[in-house]
Amino acid sequence: MIELDRELCTDLETSASAEWLEANGIGGYAMGTVSGIATRRYHGLLAAATRPPLGRAVLLARFEEALVIGGDRFELSANRYPGTIQPEGYKFLTAFRLDPWPVWTFEVNGVIVEKSLFMIHGENTTVCRWQIMRAERSDISFELKPFLAFRDHHHLRTVEQGFETAYGEDVNCLSFHPDPAWPTMYLHHNAARVEPAGYWYRDFEYSIEQERGFDYRENLYQPCSLTFDLSSPADVAASTKIKLTNIEDARRREGQRRDDLITAANSSNVFDQQLVLAADQFIVSRGRGKTVIAGYPWFSDWGRDTMIALPGLTLATGRPDIARSILLEFSKFISEGMLPNRFPDEHETPDYNTVDATLWYFEAIRAYLETTNDIDLLQELYPKLADVIDWHVRGSRFGIHVDTDGLLYAGEEGQQLTWMDAKIDGHVVTSRIGKPVEIQALWYNALCIMAEWNADSLVRQDGEALSDRVDTYRLMAANARDSFNALFWNDDEQCVYDVVNDYENDASIRPNQIFAVSLHHSMLDQARARKVVEKVEAELLTPFGLRTLSPRDPAYRGRYEGGPAERDSAYHQGTVWAWLIGPFIDAYRKTHSNDKKAERRIAETLAPFRKHLAQACVGQVSEIFDGDPPHHPKGAPAQAWSVAEVLRAATAGRK
Repeated sequence: MIELDRELCTDLETSASAEWLEANGIGGYAMGTVSGIATRRYHGLLAAATRPPLGRAVLLARFEEALVIGGDRFELSANRYPGTIQPEGYKFLTAFRLDPWPVWTFEVNGVIVEKSLFMIHGENTTVCRWQIMRAERSDISFELKPFLAFRDHHHLRTVEQGFETAYGEDVNCLSFHPDPAWPTMYLHHNAARVEPAGYWYRDFEYSIEQERGFDYRENLYQPCSLTFDLSSPADVAASTKIKLTNIEDARRREGQRRDDLITAANSSNVFDQQLVLAADQFIVSRGRGKTVIAGYPWFSDWGRDTMIALPGLTLATGRPDIARSILLEFSKFISEGMLPNRFPDEHETPDYNTVDATLWYFEAIRAYLETTNDIDLLQELYPKLADVIDWHVRGSRFGIHVDTDGLLYAGEEGQQLTWMDAKIDGHVVTSRIGKPVEIQALWYNALCIMAEWNADSLVRQDGEALSDRVDTYRLMAANARDSFNALFWNDDEQCVYDVVNDYENDASIRPNQIFAVSLHHSMLDQARARKVVEKVEAELLTPFGLRTLSPRDPAYRGRYEGGPAERDSAYHQGTVWAWLIGPFIDAYRKTHSNDKKAERRIAETLAPFRKHLAQACVGQVSEIFDGDPPHHPKGAPAQAWSVAEVLRAATAGRK
């Protein structure tokens, strides 16, 4: 359990910057701040996945909540309007906690009210409850006003024309369908009475959108108000389902489901347990299989992020069945030897502009097999994997091909194929056309994995072992290793070049070289590997991950701030990425295997993330951090590979 006390909750700067997240396992989510003030366009009580796991729409933006004691009214909610905060319900907050979902405690004139919120797994349903925990009087009622948005979660509602304001009313259920583009939302409730309203509230301000250089004002519609007597808990469920499961049963099942996740992970460590619950929020359904939402609130499912995050999200949490489903689901989308880069929110056709997602697929399968020894899955996937290698040899999209030196070339002007993929008005910020270091490390790793599977006779066809390709893959790997060591070692810096091509070698000190050490199969000898780790540790390591560029570099940007162009120009030019802590720790362990103090040093490296779990998005790990101290969290407040790599690195040391 993570808890924020009264001092933190009533400090507006703290409580308005601390976010919470609930996810429903099909791409939908609910999200907001501890204070109740919405600071993003994505904040809402029901952001439904209308085409799971995508097509996400904010249907119910928020509630305004008021406690009525005797004849006095006390507002518990909070909103930001131009020049003012109104109302200021956060001032009544005494605590906020994850237990296991968001729970707020308010105290007003001796009356203690607890609010809780969770999403039903597998449904676009958010359940809210308000209940009196202590009161010495009975003349207490509670009023609730829903605010409707009904718009794509990337957009804002500013246009009121065409918004159907009428709503349906049945016993303990209201129905809203103001925009035919989105599904009907049902508000199931146990209110004593419902009264029509019909007001537009204008100019809600979202401060983070303003900081990020986007439109930041929105109009929301309040159709009615609900009144509860609070003699029993006030229950409200916003859902796209007209028939709702018993709320008490849903609450019990969801609590048990989360308890089972912790049990499956087999960890008594509180830090690990919270990361296990965080990891679960990214695993969602795609068709009959599973995939990974790369980050909340705005990312969809990305091939690269999914494969990198898979070991931490599934294997480290004792959920290999989920890993298997993800690996099979993505195998359906292999095209010309490539895994999709991402599945866009706007349409179903995947983008394939990535060189590394496919190579991470090999490593994800290797890690899965190491944990499960599931030879049947390998047997099923192997023909596709062999075809992937063949496509890379003869050439695929975007100039991806094996060069005569055995290394993998990738890139075309205007395309960004590696994970350093920021682009501003068609300009690629970190152009890495040629032979990027981590792509060579991944290519070599994939070749060695394929050779091992063949050599161990794990792959069969018509009952016979397919061993004829062992020598082919071994020779390809050896050629790549020899060329890599001849071309990539930078004697001046005693580390590895970031990119090698026909024109020049990029000597920028970047974290990509850590993969030449961290991956299961490495092309570097121990001496060179140790020097790479020392270089990365000296210039790139921070309390929250690795910088994307050395501060010594003239192109270094220490702050991730400003409008879209300013932020994108800093995204991979110094900004810290939390997920890189995983490969750094892998590399550190490999090069300090005989050091008895290594695990203590690794524990110290991970320690800042414990404190971070109570900041930014409570219980989650942010996507990025400023390169300069104090390394403020930035980007997506909940990122799959950040959680996955911190968890994987932490649990690996306890095995």
